[in-house]
Amino acid sequence: MPSPTFSRRSVVLAATAAGALAGTATAQSAAAAPHSPPSTSVEPWGTLPDGTAVERHTLVNGDVTARVLTYGGILQSLELGGRKGEGTNLVLGFADLEGYLENNNPGPYFGALIGRYGNRIAAGRFTLDGETYQLPINNDPNSLHGGDDSFDRRVWDAEPFTGPDRTVGVRLRLVSPDGDQGYPGELSVEVTYTLDHFGSLRLDYRATTDAPTVVNLTNHTYWNLAGEGSGSIYDHELTIRASRYTPVDATLIPTGELARVGGTPMDFRRPTAVGARIRQPFEQILFGQGYDHNWVLDRRGEGLEEVAVLRDPRSGRTLKISTTEPGLQFYSGNFLDATLVGTSGTVYRQGDGLALETQHFPDSPNQPAFPSTVLRPGEEYRTTTVFSLSR
Repeated sequence: MPSPTFSRRSVVLAATAAGALAGTATAQSAAAAPHSPPSTSVEPWGTLPDGTAVERHTLVNGDVTARVLTYGGILQSLELGGRKGEGTNLVLGFADLEGYLENNNPGPYFGALIGRYGNRIAAGRFTLDGETYQLPINNDPNSLHGGDDSFDRRVWDAEPFTGPDRTVGVRLRLVSPDGDQGYPGELSVEVTYTLDHFGSLRLDYRATTDAPTVVNLTNHTYWNLAGEGSGSIYDHELTIRASRYTPVDATLIPTGELARVGGTPMDFRRPTAVGARIRQPFEQILFGQGYDHNWVLDRRGEGLEEVAVLRDPRSGRTLKISTTEPGLQFYSGNFLDATLVGTSGTVYRQGDGLALETQHFPDSPNQPAFPSTVLRPGEEYRTTTVFSLSR
């Protein structure tokens, strides 16, 4: 099992990531020729009940358009142009700010930046350097995705930019005070969305702290490569480069075991339809009412590596995911229950989208054998994930 922790070798990691990303871009150049000049724009997108203004930043590059909200750092839409120029939105979300305020937390966390700790912490409690910290219990009996008032509900400071090599993006910043949702230390966070003209959306996460704490940042985008609102993703073919996963108990907390996927419905080492085995009477699927598990990625080192591929056989659209993280949470949209109306005005039902969250493992602060999520003063949390689209 690989045991990568937070990188203290930022120069080496950045160089490795840039090289891997350049290789991905070269491979995709024929699939996503630039149709539009790179551009950024910003528009007002409503206000919170306390009067705080929310913006929507639009990034356009080639035939991909990404829209990012300052509320929650949410990826609200991601459109891939077709051969005739029309764009198809490939991610789930809401059409207005009210949808996110009323339904996203508690709820599906559509497109949101998740922190301080993505995924679950058992009983909302962990001990660090001999001191025990209690977090909100918002996924009884556990704490999920940072708590009740977590990063997905904050308004981030935003700075759009035009970068080298015809890239565009938006840099989001947030300061989480000491004691925020029960977590120790003041945490300064920066997340950058960068869109290149080959169809790749890159997320760079950085954080520093003034006291020992735990950190596990991720993005909670739901994908449907056939198009948002088009129906089930059960026919999507998924590949995850992982020979082990972390089994969970009935409350979806890891048992500590690193189980082999071979011979089980958890084996996605070869392209497999999401729905092919989702109704098998396998205990782990029964616990999650589908897939809601962390895969232990078969990594070769600590740099940026391709770890998953998702393909829609109807449209031919493909999503490749590269990351520096040790784990990938695959969630098959099990709790979408026809109570939410999405961006296009369509009701979302079970399996209408799936999330592929690059991350450290769930409940790592309570699992000494898992890669560490502890961040200390003088260290820098730094991870990268790239979503590369083609058709």
